[in-house]
Amino acid sequence: METTYRLTYDWHTHTTYSHGTGGVADNVRAAARLGLRGVGVTDHGPGHLLYGFRRSRFAEMRREIESIKAQNPRLDVLMGVEANIVDASGRLDLSPSEFALFDYVIAGYHYGALGDNPLALGLLHAENMIGDALGSASKRSKIKNTEMTERALHANDIKMLTHPGDKGSVDLFAVARACAETDTLFEINARHKSLTAEGLRTAACSDVKFAVSSDAHSPGRVGEVAHAMELIREAGLDPARVVNIEAI
Repeated sequence: METTYRLTYDWHTHTTYSHGTGGVADNVRAAARLGLRGVGVTDHGPGHLLYGFRRSRFAEMRREIESIKAQNPRLDVLMGVEANIVDASGRLDLSPSEFALFDYVIAGYHYGALGDNPLALGLLHAENMIGDALGSASKRSKIKNTEMTERALHANDIKMLTHPGDKGSVDLFAVARACAETDTLFEINARHKSLTAEGLRTAACSDVKFAVSSDAHSPGRVGEVAHAMELIREAGLDPARVVNIEAI
């Protein structure tokens, strides 16, 4: 009989603090209904031009989360942030002191962030968008994306790398190896479909640990990781390497 697994923590969800459709309390209620042990709110970092989490609201979210935690003692409610990689050096859109404001930081590459050198990052965005449209990334952009991601991993305390290779193609083995070296989880994202079974097998050739995430943008999607679980099965990945699922 095939073993069935369930999600324990959903570390990647969004709310109206960035571009989600529900509030923190809505995501928490959804996680509680599913019987999760914990849920994290990880709205986009402040460097995202379209829907970044404004710095002026960091303290507001902390107060809200602490209040909600008191009302939900059986659920581990965490305040995170999905930071944006904003330049070739791997810098994120958080200052070193701002890391301490969050229970954890996850990070990824997004088109909506331009950083302090908008021209350079904008050109890379354009290269990646063209590659995505053509279905084939250039060798140069893949190298740039990989190096930028590796530098971000080594320069910052990141809990989980979000949707690796989704917005810009990367060398998945090199990125996974850097995750392993920095004790960063490699996300298997249930919302973005760019990671294939072959790509997951490539990443798994390193010593990296994985986590599945809903990347929920609405309360109804919290804990929804069916696509990620199917990818794990298809790739033949040992479920023991996925830190936030358990056998039932």
